Amino acid sequence: MRRVLTAAVLIPLVIGLIFWGSNRSVRLAFAFLALLCLSEFLRLASRYGAQPMRLAAYLSGAWVVAAEPIVSIAGAYGPLPALLLDPGPAFFLFLALLLLVLAMLGGRELSASLPGAAATLLGVIYTSIPFRMAADLHALSPRWLFYVLIINWIGDAAAYYAGRAVGRRRLAPRVSPGKTWEGAAASLLTAAPLGTLYLRRFLPAGPGLLPALLLSIVVNAAAQVGDLAESALKRGANVKDSGSLLPGHGGVLDRLDGLLFSVPVVWLAAGR
Repeated sequence: MRRVLTAAVLIPLVIGLIFWGSNRSVRLAFAFLALLCLSEFLRLASRYGAQPMRLAAYLSGAWVVAAEPIVSIAGAYGPLPALLLDPGPAFFLFLALLLLVLAMLGGRELSASLPGAAATLLGVIYTSIPFRMAADLHALSPRWLFYVLIINWIGDAAAYYAGRAVGRRRLAPRVSPGKTWEGAAASLLTAAPLGTLYLRRFLPAGPGLLPALLLSIVVNAAAQVGDLAESALKRGANVKDSGSLLPGHGGVLDRLDGLLFSVPVVWLAAGR
């Protein structure tokens, strides 16, 4: 019941933000969500023995999602500021080197410097880049962003209820004993057709029928892989949930893990 009530409160808020929020408000909201996911990821990383640099992670993660308006201004002052400030390959190369130097000079044991820097960089990439892509999708069209949300929401619900009702064969018992092949199949068979219908109805200039179906299948598969990847992180950290912020769902990362893998697929398909 708590799971349903939490979804009933949050889903209308998300829909309102997507379709009536400005690009800036959506980008700032996504930066906040990215930081919540990043905080939970860093907590998991610390249970592996890593010593992540939280302040550097939060500043970098927020910048990755919310930087675009400032980058456009920096570009007017020459290519170097824009190159270092734009969250692209050059930015992450600079960030990786900076984190490693800070880890070695930060007073911690030298043996912990590389794991700490690696965990920090991975956390920023894992949580912040997908939210940056989600903000870009919203700027392209709110309907593209809602498409990936629909596939995640419907797929999650179908997998959960079908798994509880008829689930018998475990999908990945070592990683997530509760997930079943029956639930995974229900997720795919429910979300992919509905995602295809949504694309053809609300984005008629988008992919054709067969490409839309193939895209919806890949997006659903990516979401399920993202769910399993986060389950593996929790299993290695020996915790049930990444957090406790959302009643019935666990942490924010527990609720959004599928989006972290499926948003990049739609971002690429939309031609961003």
